[in-house]
Amino acid sequence: MPETSVPRPPVLSYTEWDPLEEVVVGSVDGAVVPPWDSTLRVTMSPRSWPFLREHGGRPFPREWIDAGRRDLDGLVHLLEAEGVTVRRPDPVDFSRPYATPEWESASGLYAAMPRDLLMVVGDEILEAPMSWRSRYFEVHAFRELVKGYFLRGARWTAAPRPQLSDALFRPLEEGEEDREEFRSLVTEFEPVFDTADFVRCGRDLFVQRSHVTNAFGIEWLRRHLGDAYRIHEIAVRDTHPMHIDATFMPLAPGKLLVNPERIGPLPEMFRTWDVLPAPPPSAPDDPTLCLCSAWVSMNVLMLDEERVVVERREEALIRKLKDWGFQPIPCRFDGFYPFGGSFHCATLDVRRRGELRSYF
Repeated sequence: MPETSVPRPPVLSYTEWDPLEEVVVGSVDGAVVPPWDSTLRVTMSPRSWPFLREHGGRPFPREWIDAGRRDLDGLVHLLEAEGVTVRRPDPVDFSRPYATPEWESASGLYAAMPRDLLMVVGDEILEAPMSWRSRYFEVHAFRELVKGYFLRGARWTAAPRPQLSDALFRPLEEGEEDREEFRSLVTEFEPVFDTADFVRCGRDLFVQRSHVTNAFGIEWLRRHLGDAYRIHEIAVRDTHPMHIDATFMPLAPGKLLVNPERIGPLPEMFRTWDVLPAPPPSAPDDPTLCLCSAWVSMNVLMLDEERVVVERREEALIRKLKDWGFQPIPCRFDGFYPFGGSFHCATLDVRRRGELRSYF
């Protein structure tokens, strides 16, 4: 009998390292600096506050937009050359103000970071209930893509739309930025999380509680995913946590990249893994990194268990990755850094060639 090919599901991804087949890459077109509020005060370095206060609700500088677009286009070219299908979001006017009955925002933000608001678990796309008011409608830039995947057979779930009333945010105290212990800005009023606070290792997902992800949100996702998956909370030494992928990044079965300044005691389940401390970042920790730290150097993208896309200036990390048995693919991306992320943040892996299994 002639062989018949089974069509690949439109959406299927279980890990951060299975061979990448299709990905969504974000866009900085129309990006607007988020309006200044308490969410920025607790997550961003004080060195960036003057810029954020002055420019909040206004477009990012044109030269930043041009540099970010250049680097995203370079990433798209690299991925396509490696045989990966690339999708992009629709243009959205993020400069328009909007309001609900309880609050208003002077603008939106951008469609640069699909990893923050969308996550693929198996054949399901999940929309995050994000806590930043400036990101309330950000998913609209990706809705046509999500609807297309759904119509082709994917499952699609949007977590409960949050109210984002004042009850979700605790009052800030004087000297909040100098705290030596983590105390989340978000209360347990309702479930909220950014999907960038999660990473996937087959049946096991790892998450950090942060200034955008609360215990309520973690429990909602745990119940939603059911018994097929296990969610584990990671301890971090960070008073300003927001997104796990610059602190804790599984690269391949048995290999875990960690931020030596931020990672806390690891779960016992990692006792047989190689724990790889990232070298100090090469990027200067200057005001252009207004929405992230220099540790964005850890924000790499795995194309499979060996090939890894890494910023070209991170020479120390490139050497370490080679020593650890990986094949680094250097790519210019420092022009994207001012928007708050790197390769992992700027992408959503829609389809990877792999099966659901346990790695522990």
